[in-house]
Amino acid sequence: MLQLKRAYLPASDSDGYRVLIDRLWPRGKSKETEKIDLWIKEVAPSPELRKWFGHEVEKYPAFEAKYREELQSGEQHEALEKLATIVQTHDVVTIVYGAKDEQHNNAQVLYDLLNE
Repeated sequence: MLQLKRAYLPASDSDGYRVLIDRLWPRGKSKETEKIDLWIKEVAPSPELRKWFGHEVEKYPAFEAKYREELQSGEQHEALEKLATIVQTHDVVTIVYGAKDEQHNNAQVLYDLLNE
């Protein structure tokens, strides 16, 4: 089972294997106290795409298309394959992300892609 969770919500046993998928560590969170099993920052959108998107909801459809395109090559594709393997080899995987908007973010794109 694959699920999504904001980094600012408390970790729980039902999260299973927790994977942080942002390029930047969530602001105000401690690496020592967070229960992150793996940080795959290479699967995050490029800095240029992230800055262009700026979490503007009206740009989300274009962001999703551009991000999916980025995920098809290079280190991002390798990171996506690594994440897909983790999802296949664990009963429960929680994709952890820092964005405030729970519907329009890179974690949602990854979630949708991995469930296709």
